[in-house]
Amino acid sequence: MTTSDRIGQRRPPDAVLFDRDDTLIVDVPYLADPALVRPVPGAAAQLALLRAAGVRVGVVSNQSGVARGLISPEQLAAVLARVEELLGPFDTWQICPHGPDDGCGCRKPRPGLILAAAAALGTAPERCVVIGDIGADVDAALAAGAGAVLVPTAVTRAEEIERARATACVATDITEAVAVALYGPRPAERSGRDEP
Repeated sequence: MTTSDRIGQRRPPDAVLFDRDDTLIVDVPYLADPALVRPVPGAAAQLALLRAAGVRVGVVSNQSGVARGLISPEQLAAVLARVEELLGPFDTWQICPHGPDDGCGCRKPRPGLILAAAAALGTAPERCVVIGDIGADVDAALAAGAGAVLVPTAVTRAEEIERARATACVATDITEAVAVALYGPRPAERSGRDEP
């Protein structure tokens, strides 16, 4: 079964897990100041829609600034609290504070964050969909057995988009990504063909 088939399931997923930076909030490298948190357009409305539908929401985010000494754990906690002030409560936060060379199992593209989120929510990874903006988000989801939707930004590499088209789903914005997570891709997206 492909990821597109899994996302195209008849019932909504148990949970939608979001990358944080450039997916839920505008990316500010090594964000340490809560005053700089700005939601991505449409994020609040889509999170409200998911909550109203009974779908749990979570965040799965690499935050290597902690390991690099650029963000203190207290600053990170303050930023996460501000995200919740602006976007509402999340059912789980799974944060990897490690650096790229630390060899942890949680740093995306490894599946640890997605597995931990599913466990915290009492569901299976296969009942989750991950929405993110780079290939590591998709790769982590697939490695965990979850569905994945890529929402490309200016930093998303062309090869990441092509790989996501072949193995997962690609959406133009968070609104379309949530629709795909809830209802599955349109038939043309499943087949990879353009609509007439």
